[in-house]
Amino acid sequence: MSIAPDSLRSLPRARTLRRTAIVGAASAAAVLLFAGPALAHITINPDSAPAGGAVELTFRVPNEEAKAYTVKVDVQIPTDHPIAQLLVKPVVGWTATVKTITLKKPITTDDGTFSQAASEVIWSGGKIMPGQFQDFSISADPLPSGVGQVTFKAIQTYSNGDVVRWIDVSQPGQPEPEHPAPVLTLTTSKAPVTTSAAHSNTAPAASASGSGSDGLSRVLGVVALVVALLACLLALMGGRLGRRATTETGLGPDNTSASERIAPDGDRALAGTKASPKTSGQRPTSRRRG
Repeated sequence: MSIAPDSLRSLPRARTLRRTAIVGAASAAAVLLFAGPALAHITINPDSAPAGGAVELTFRVPNEEAKAYTVKVDVQIPTDHPIAQLLVKPVVGWTATVKTITLKKPITTDDGTFSQAASEVIWSGGKIMPGQFQDFSISADPLPSGVGQVTFKAIQTYSNGDVVRWIDVSQPGQPEPEHPAPVLTLTTSKAPVTTSAAHSNTAPAASASGSGSDGLSRVLGVVALVVALLACLLALMGGRLGRRATTETGLGPDNTSASERIAPDGDRALAGTKASPKTSGQRPTSRRRG
């Protein structure tokens, strides 16, 4: 019985496809594993604004816990470059408390001279349930000048007593820290920015970029989904090729044909054929010529 060479070649091809499918599925799982946590960071919207201007800043706080809800959010306002006027936007179900400090050097703006500035905003009394997020907004007028960025460190408290401190500052050339603080980049644009205009004009850009880490995580999530789909297709193709090769060749798992058998003396012979008899110690008879 002859076996077609194409059918034999399809067997290792099927095994290769199955191995590729397994590797692809594992890669997709790894991508999802590392992409997931990045979506849980506290972000600021917008993530950049002109120095010296007025802007509405929104802090998006997600719930990372599976069995607890967020009960308090504490955002620290930098005082080394203070904000003269800070207003809090009401959030239904939450109570906002603003802490202030007395400045060593008063701030003079177009609206007057200010000897006090906000140092902390605390939202409490509400709940952010698992799988949900909440936006908390403030109005800053004016933003500091003479500095490239402003860091708003945040502390998130859960109902089970867990406290997450979003206070780590990212360093150039270093991986993103586990709990990065929201950072507002200050630009040198002198165009005036009002509270309402800043929120309406910058919100779409911020949502598209997802403050850097969210955008990257979404891209990784899409890549993982594509890899997983390709892995499933490869697995299906490998299974079909394997079944087809088995049907055409009749080979079992040990690559032994179902039409082959093992002769008693260890020689393999095809079923349905008669093995040549072996004689031991006998000489072939010859016909004597008359």
